[in-house]
Amino acid sequence: MKKLFSVSAITALICGGLAVGDALAAGYGSVTGQVVLDGEIPKLKVKVAKGDAAVKDPSCCAAADVANDELVVNPKNNGVENVFVYLKTVDKGAIHESLKKSKDAEVVFDQKGCKFNPHALIIRMDQTVVVKSEDPIQHNTHTYTILNPGQNVIIGANDRTGIKFPKFSQKERLPAEVKCDIHPWMRAWWLVVDHPYATITDADGKFSIEKLPEGEHKLVIWQERVGYVEKELTVKVKADGSTDLKQIKLPVAKVKIEPTELAK
Repeated sequence: MKKLFSVSAITALICGGLAVGDALAAGYGSVTGQVVLDGEIPKLKVKVAKGDAAVKDPSCCAAADVANDELVVNPKNNGVENVFVYLKTVDKGAIHESLKKSKDAEVVFDQKGCKFNPHALIIRMDQTVVVKSEDPIQHNTHTYTILNPGQNVIIGANDRTGIKFPKFSQKERLPAEVKCDIHPWMRAWWLVVDHPYATITDADGKFSIEKLPEGEHKLVIWQERVGYVEKELTVKVKADGSTDLKQIKLPVAKVKIEPTELAK
């Protein structure tokens, strides 16, 4: 039976400190799953080989192999790492009270060994990105956002204080590419969201999104070498329950890889 709320009841809830969305969201649940590569795992060449004197700043950037981190697959279970999983939209009034404000006011975007860390980053609009570096050379962080102004800053050698980016004014529909123009193999992806229901798959390709309002939602699953794995995956969340999507397959045929990128 559907619950009905009178105007007076809703007014009372607001006066008591609860938002309308909280009143109408009867409960919260979670969604879990695993993104797996369906097919043989491609063997990609490293971005920079150890000892390659031809690259920029070889004493730092070629001190060790710089692996290709654009498709990271666990050979034990074919789980795909660094896949973005997030709600397309959400009713702001229904966001769980404990998630309405980000726990951390700042998120750190670092670089070490001529590689960005993390490779995939989620940023809420109430958070500030602090760009740092552990490398003894200069880098730059150049963002290619669509709905927000692009930023391009130089980060100095061994800068552990970092540079603060201005907060984003709009959410992005898709993850945005981030590059270092000085060392062009350095790439990462940032997703700017206006809600807390976004995550990135772990080393096993697994993900979990907690405290989702009960009801039906549209889930986006996106990987940089593929694009949309799922553009609008419908998920139903039950109050105090967990919806397990189990394995979500990413066909290897959809992975965009040039023959020259494959290791022999």
